[in-house]
Amino acid sequence: MRSIVYSTNGDPSVLHLVERELPEPGPGEVRVKLAFSGVNPTDWKTRRGGGPSGGMPFPEVVPNLDGAGVIDAVGPAAGDATTTTFAVGDRVWVYLAAHESPLGTAQEFTVQPASRVVPLPDAASFELGASLGVPAMTAHRALTVAQDGPTRLTPGALDGRTVLVQGGAGAVGNAAIQLARWAGATVISTISSDEKARLATAAGAHHVVNYREGDTAAAIREVAPDGVDLVVEVAIAQNLPLDQAVLAPRGTVVSYANNGGDSITLDIRPHMGLNTRLQFMLLYTVGDAALHAAAEDITAAIEDGALHVGEDHGLALTVFPLAETAAAHAAVEDDTVGKVLIDVTA
Repeated sequence: MRSIVYSTNGDPSVLHLVERELPEPGPGEVRVKLAFSGVNPTDWKTRRGGGPSGGMPFPEVVPNLDGAGVIDAVGPAAGDATTTTFAVGDRVWVYLAAHESPLGTAQEFTVQPASRVVPLPDAASFELGASLGVPAMTAHRALTVAQDGPTRLTPGALDGRTVLVQGGAGAVGNAAIQLARWAGATVISTISSDEKARLATAAGAHHVVNYREGDTAAAIREVAPDGVDLVVEVAIAQNLPLDQAVLAPRGTVVSYANNGGDSITLDIRPHMGLNTRLQFMLLYTVGDAALHAAAEDITAAIEDGALHVGEDHGLALTVFPLAETAAAHAAVEDDTVGKVLIDVTA
């Protein structure tokens, strides 16, 4: 099979296309013939040596956490009921493939624990499946940790709540908008341009606010006079003063990234007065229960026709062939708007 590998940390040039033997699934594992691999910021950061394990956790690594394809082989039972639910030919999406494993999704086949493989509804494209994983599961977690909010997402779970998605044109922001809409929330999104406003609106945001124009807090308060209940935050170092200015009492700010800074300073008394919750999250350490809940709810949203990718849904796709994985990584490093995928079959 064709695989993309790297054996030293560095820029995209460390990625190489090689031929490798087909891996065999062990107990509790399945082998997936991949159609698409998704590229996330965490993939290039890990390649550069900034991942959760630091450096090179294995002598050789196939990058990328997310993907989608078809079950090609099923390993022997391992006392895990999850394994026996899969059969050859099942359509699936894969998450956290390269986490604590050398076998990511930038290759034609990958072997994964069955617990990291999720059925992909027949109506969903493999492009959608490969775009889930990190973005959609991060968005799900962000929407289910508010102190007065639901722990699972279903239609109506966020009825009566207002959600602010900071940076609605990104992959996590796009998924958060769509999932929040599916769950019944009123969604506001901040953006930085007319084009990104169009994308956030296409994703389903009820209101968009350009943070480069005028008084952003006043604009948000105009559409949410009682404040927002939950903030899905991509840049808390920059945005915490704004978040505090628009939060409703008992509001929650969920920070899933450190774009724009590595530290924050806050005024304690205003947050005490609001009973603010500041929630930090990293998908690697949320725990299996949260991951499985996210997988189930995301799949339900797909089945309801509530989760999509593509230009018409606010998340343009940029697709590279497998041999150009280095270019795909470079595109994500360069902040390409939308979702970058690798067509593993090309």
